[in-house]
Amino acid sequence: MTVKSVLRMGHPLLLQKAAPVTGFNTPQIDALIADMFDTMAAQSGAGLAAPQIGVSLRVVIFGVDRNPRYPDAEPVPATVLINPEIEILGDEQDEMWEGCLSVPGMRGLVERHTHLRYTGYDAQGARFERVAHGFHARVVQHECDHLDGILYPRRIRDFRLFGFTEELFRDAAIESAAVDPS
Repeated sequence: MTVKSVLRMGHPLLLQKAAPVTGFNTPQIDALIADMFDTMAAQSGAGLAAPQIGVSLRVVIFGVDRNPRYPDAEPVPATVLINPEIEILGDEQDEMWEGCLSVPGMRGLVERHTHLRYTGYDAQGARFERVAHGFHARVVQHECDHLDGILYPRRIRDFRLFGFTEELFRDAAIESAAVDPS
């Protein structure tokens, strides 16, 4: 389909709660999902939320197989997740560096839950459920935050650990550990 422009932090749509999808398997939803996958691939992203391309609907996509931006990340299955719900499983959390296509060139250290269950619908409207751990769980949380108008910098606890990637990671060995869910 089409590679879309990604809205950047400061755009008012990125601060809004997205509307639920009410019709599945429609030409409009199919085109949106195709555009999202094209845009994510063009940006070498791990995920993308519809609001990031200017569509205020509760639709996220994600997936990582082999990606040079995530050399140490375990694979995450390519997924279309519509009207998602997240259930946190356990209290365990970890901190990892995150970035975002809507906050280009920057990274921040973000604490997130490491184990969760998510449910929602695929593009055809079939409800599904999946349990996620580690990087997979982080990507789901990051993308679903977009649907509630939350960008990852709001999750950063210590702003000394937020800045431009090239400034934060002058040491190439540290830079390779940086994670960028979307």
